[in-house]
Amino acid sequence: MKAVLQRVAHARVEVEGRTVGAIEAGLLVLLCAERGDHDALAERLLAKILKMRIFADEAGKMNRSLQDIGGGLLVVSQFTLAADVSGGNRPSFTQAAAPDEGRRLYELFVGLARAAHPVVATGEFGADMQVHLMNDGPVTIPLQMK
Repeated sequence: MKAVLQRVAHARVEVEGRTVGAIEAGLLVLLCAERGDHDALAERLLAKILKMRIFADEAGKMNRSLQDIGGGLLVVSQFTLAADVSGGNRPSFTQAAAPDEGRRLYELFVGLARAAHPVVATGEFGADMQVHLMNDGPVTIPLQMK
């Protein structure tokens, strides 16, 4: 599984002009399931995200986790993270999980997140989404679990 984390002051996702998910300070997670990904990867990725120390402490050092600050988690499906452009200028998405499996892993990840963290919002799987965010820092971190 792949994810891009963005530390945000606030973020929201709109579908057809309506807000479907929003958070204040926390993490926006763009999440991609790839072929061969399995449940244990979703569990490991979530554990890493919740404990990653990328929020400032009193001294201004990145020493606090999402759990430490009680921030929000906004999870957005993003199959385009599986893009391969090694063969030319048009991306290939053959490494992305099939839609049904991608949805299942996304929903598993969201369910695990809701069980482990008090503030979880989402986008809408498979929808044309507009993501609005104010990146804090900016801090943007790519993650991949294999």
